[in-house]
Amino acid sequence: MTGQGGRRLPWLACVALAPLLAGCGPVPVEQAEAQCFRQIAPEPPVSGEAGIGMTSSGPRTTAKVRLNLGLRTQGDPSAAYDRCVYQRSGRMPTRPLYARTDWRG
Repeated sequence: MTGQGGRRLPWLACVALAPLLAGCGPVPVEQAEAQCFRQIAPEPPVSGEAGIGMTSSGPRTTAKVRLNLGLRTQGDPSAAYDRCVYQRSGRMPTRPLYARTDWRG
């Protein structure tokens, strides 16, 4: 009984863990570039929204303000972008960060 059952246990464990481990693999370089660009791209220094309106219980106002202190990435953003893309895809970016037309750093 232990001979057959003992051999099945590691095989069943591998089958059960396969979907979890598949999510840990590298992603295509284009996908990594998009993810890393969103992570590295600068945000406006101040942004927010405000609202004013009337409800059945009277006037209502809302305000949200977001301050960006620029601490998202330390050092050279291009180096951080290259490192991020390489860690996610196992490949270097297809073009440097500063060569992207959507970069406003």
